[in-house]
Amino acid sequence: MTAYTNLQTQLSAQQNTWLITGVAGFIGSNLLEMLLKLDQRLVGLDNFSTGYQRNLDEVKALVSAEQWARFQFIEGDICNPAHCQQACQGVDFVLHQAALGSVPRSVEDPITTNANNITGFLNMLVAARDAKVQRFVYAASSSTYGDHPGLPKVEDLIGKPLSPYAVTKYVNELYADVFARTYGFQSIGLRYFNVFGPRQDPNGAYAAVIPKWIASMIKGEPIFINGDGETSRDFCFVANAVQANLLAATTVDPEAVNTVYNVAVGDRTTLNELYAQLQSNLVPIYPRLADAKPVYRDFRAGDVRHSLADISKAKRLLGYAPTQRIGQGLEMAMPWYIGQDL
Repeated sequence: MTAYTNLQTQLSAQQNTWLITGVAGFIGSNLLEMLLKLDQRLVGLDNFSTGYQRNLDEVKALVSAEQWARFQFIEGDICNPAHCQQACQGVDFVLHQAALGSVPRSVEDPITTNANNITGFLNMLVAARDAKVQRFVYAASSSTYGDHPGLPKVEDLIGKPLSPYAVTKYVNELYADVFARTYGFQSIGLRYFNVFGPRQDPNGAYAAVIPKWIASMIKGEPIFINGDGETSRDFCFVANAVQANLLAATTVDPEAVNTVYNVAVGDRTTLNELYAQLQSNLVPIYPRLADAKPVYRDFRAGDVRHSLADISKAKRLLGYAPTQRIGQGLEMAMPWYIGQDL
């Protein structure tokens, strides 16, 4: 048995109280689904700035009525310290997913990104510390590697940030480290690498590449590739991110806390390869896509050229073992995207 399967067995036998910030978002709602299915008690905080009621409704339909009754939702904002304090009361573990994502969004509006990702993060740290939460697990980002050219990316080697968003996620790590040193408050940061899967919003100017391209293909819209298509990413199915959060929250190894981990699969996929994989998944249902070609345009400001994670630290200290690579993840996610009213 893996560390994760063992943990699921343990959690099913022992009820804890978890707070998920950004619970109506993509990763937050997937965390909610898994933890409710493990019969845990949940508190969720969201202001619906990037999350959706439909994500919560979908989770409700996927769990039992008894499990759903263990979930308390608070409509609130991490930029409001009182909302953070309310949400943290009586909580054992915090999974802090709330943030304003997207490099382009941060380039266009760095002030709002800073308010949510730094001030909001600090509000949550203070509230969790004051509520004596056992562990604070937060969504860090692979954008922290910035202009460091090394591949694969290793946690201890980072470069200069390439966007305001990257700055905010690095500051999160600095604050978490200071809270560990100053207050003895335990935290773990998870540097997500291009997470994808069901309930990831395909719409809007800041949609991630996989849901955006799938939606455009289904609608018959052109697919735009920034640059030559040889830009590469380590795409990580959301179930792997859920696994990392639960392992990080519950580890009892002192060496494993107050640090950061890459959360990915250790594979590199170019945008050209991604386009081909999405096309092959969709052609059986939409034959017109067989001859479709992407449209190439200029590189995007703030983008990193290549991204590939070294996940050996998470494997060694957390027992992290990704269960889906990109091909398997796309097969699992595709029915959800096809079933949406895009």
